Amino acid sequence: MSFTQEQVRAALKGVKDPDLGQDLVDLGMIKDIRVEGRNVALTVELTTPACPLKDKIQSDVRAALQANLKPDSVTVNMSANTSRLQQTATELIPGVRNVVLVGSGKGGVGKSTVAANLAVSLAKSGAAVGLLDADIYGPSVPTMFDVHVSPEATDDERIVPHRKHGLRLMSMGFLLQEGQPVIWRGPMLDSVMRQFLGQVEWGELDYLVVDLPPGTGDVQLSLSRMVPNAVAVVVTTPQDVALADVQRAIGMFNSVHLHVLGVVENMSGFVCSHCGTRTEIFGSGAAKKAAEKYGIARLGEIPLTEEVVTSGDGGEPIVLAKPQNASAVALAAFSARVAQQIAIHASAAQTAAV
Repeated sequence: MSFTQEQVRAALKGVKDPDLGQDLVDLGMIKDIRVEGRNVALTVELTTPACPLKDKIQSDVRAALQANLKPDSVTVNMSANTSRLQQTATELIPGVRNVVLVGSGKGGVGKSTVAANLAVSLAKSGAAVGLLDADIYGPSVPTMFDVHVSPEATDDERIVPHRKHGLRLMSMGFLLQEGQPVIWRGPMLDSVMRQFLGQVEWGELDYLVVDLPPGTGDVQLSLSRMVPNAVAVVVTTPQDVALADVQRAIGMFNSVHLHVLGVVENMSGFVCSHCGTRTEIFGSGAAKKAAEKYGIARLGEIPLTEEVVTSGDGGEPIVLAKPQNASAVALAAFSARVAQQIAIHASAAQTAAV
């Protein structure tokens, strides 16, 4: 006896997305149901290709079908469509679905390393990703991706972003001679941010990761006006003294009404590349304390290794250069957690708007 598509959907009622807490069928995530006799095949369309619970969802769907229908065979394919939870599209960047601002209360916390590896990890998962280096005074993307030439322009004078490692890249560093300083006041920064968003051919992107300058200055304020639905990630180091800087960063994002996804602790211990010993050279626990104090997610703890430094200086982010390195593994897990939190936030925002 053959099954019907309606029977398949009924068998899956009650199987929920663990992040969104809603039924997969009600969310419209069950696609392409195909039934041949007592053989069932279907696709689960996730909200992000970087979903860290992909395997659990696939297992839950398979188990529900086996328990309720007892088919001869089950094939569960997985896909993703970030447009289902589109949040950020504006007139400036109509094809960009999510903008993720990576910021910190001060410099020297490895924010650019985190932003670069976040972007690469999301792209590795299958997402279309751009990386905008918004640190006008101290751009890092040219070095971290070993790109040191000016981008091309279209006939109508729009900027074509560089492409490398599956990313679309834009940085003020691409437009400057080596060592050339930028000496601008606030209005000029506002203008260049508008150009970097609206005059760059970003195309269709699932995520645009923005590496902010340190602190709480003009660039942050400009971007909050231009992409009011952007979300933010705060980078800190492990010391207790860093909590004051986290507070400033979170306070700034809250004051301009941008949602803070959570905090990530960078340089969370040093892992020796020779013996594997971990040493807490900067202390520990700032991200945990900040997450508890401000009621935000703790997105991860990323250890410092020699390779994460040399890979960044060599133009290849650690998640590509040495994916099994302790820093790379932690950065990949952090990136999946960011994608997860974006999906949760977007779903909650859509529900609230109904």
